Amino acid sequence: MDLSGNWARLQPPAGRETRVAGEALLDALRKGTEFFEARARVKAWTRERFALDRDDAIAVSEVEATLPGCPPRETVIEFRTAEGLRHHFKVFKPLAAVAREDLPPAWMKGALAMPDGIECECC
Repeated sequence: MDLSGNWARLQPPAGRETRVAGEALLDALRKGTEFFEARARVKAWTRERFALDRDDAIAVSEVEATLPGCPPRETVIEFRTAEGLRHHFKVFKPLAAVAREDLPPAWMKGALAMPDGIECECC
């Protein structure tokens, strides 16, 4: 199954400051097995919670907060459906601490959608 088209749609829009892909990979490798297991768990919960298809792309990342008053680490979850809609939300916890109950309820799926071309400063 080729998900390269879905992955490309999850990339940040041009002009947004991003790290070099190699640096991001090295950061992930330094985090170890616990990080990858937590990421797989959150992806599975997201797929189940929002009834996503197998081909719907899901990205889960842990980021350092840059806004004053925010927790030092937070988890960002983004997914795209077959219709091309991008959905995203944050959990204000490190990835390893995210629990199934931290995900928004399924009925909020529509509210998590962001049309292409519209960016949210918080995420």
